[in-house]
Amino acid sequence: MLAVHVNIQVKPECVERFIEATKENAKNSLKEPGIARFDLVQQQDDPTRFMLVEVYRDAEAPLRHKETAHYARWRDTAESMMTVPRSSIKYTTLFPEKETGWRSI
Repeated sequence: MLAVHVNIQVKPECVERFIEATKENAKNSLKEPGIARFDLVQQQDDPTRFMLVEVYRDAEAPLRHKETAHYARWRDTAESMMTVPRSSIKYTTLFPEKETGWRSI
């Protein structure tokens, strides 16, 4: 599996709208067969900073995700709320292993 951490900082006046738009994207993303997990987390000491924790079942799933209408809607809505362009780091998931599967919390 592939894990992606997306770092985002939004304008203070946009925090609530960003959360709403991102929750909607996350709910729809979890319906995609290639997505195992899609979390939105907010930094405790700076509420304008967020991270998306996305876990994909295979290397092609992020490409398929970016072709969905809900992702395009989120991207077009959220980009104007950001103070700087978002950045991401990709990780290879070592545990759980494919054989044991992924359990949602």
